[in-house]
Amino acid sequence: MQLTSIGRALTACAVAMCCALMPFAASAQNMLPPQQAAALRMSAIGAKKRAADKPFAFRGIPLGITLDEFRAVSRVRATPLGSVPVCETDNVAGSLGMRLKTSQSLTIACQWAHRVADGWEVSRAVVDGAPADEHVLRFVRVDGQSGFRLYEISFVIDEITADDLRDAFEDRYGAPRTATQVSSPTAGQLPVYIWENDVSSITLCLLPATHNATLIYLLKDPDAYMKSVVRQWQASSPDAG
Repeated sequence: MQLTSIGRALTACAVAMCCALMPFAASAQNMLPPQQAAALRMSAIGAKKRAADKPFAFRGIPLGITLDEFRAVSRVRATPLGSVPVCETDNVAGSLGMRLKTSQSLTIACQWAHRVADGWEVSRAVVDGAPADEHVLRFVRVDGQSGFRLYEISFVIDEITADDLRDAFEDRYGAPRTATQVSSPTAGQLPVYIWENDVSSITLCLLPATHNATLIYLLKDPDAYMKSVVRQWQASSPDAG
């Protein structure tokens, strides 16, 4: 927790420095010719819109990527070393307690796993530097496409990691939308924090009774998002127009 306090102090210093420099930046922009100043403003607006249109990512794994991209070794975010993605379409999925599905299924789930002496074992995803209790990545076949696309990443994490993530997300994405969810009379109300952009969301749900939390990255409308990606690709193609 001391490191977290140091991180917050550094963030506060960085914000203070930015605030101190803002008047100088505004003054410099006012000194520019009107056309250049307008171009700078439009560029800033465009950058903000692109960020809003871009799906959230977990440690460099963005929602919306293909299953083939996810299977790349460089995208493994789990321990121990040597972990690999195992999906419900793989023969070894059954040994991990996963359902077996065909490549023609509408949705499939994947986990990171590693070999052990007597077969395979589920690995532990690393979230904010700490091993998660559980994890799953879900892919969906988008209408009109043959491949699968990542639409959900879910974790069960400990409450300390959840607290750190809540602060980190607030620093990165701003104040969350908060809500309470009643799971049962015994569990009571569960605090829920939601960060959203135009195409995706991050939901952090605290579970006080078990001292852990769920963390979910979700693509809001996989079909609509993928179609927009295809349209952008077609528009940028040399043969377009």
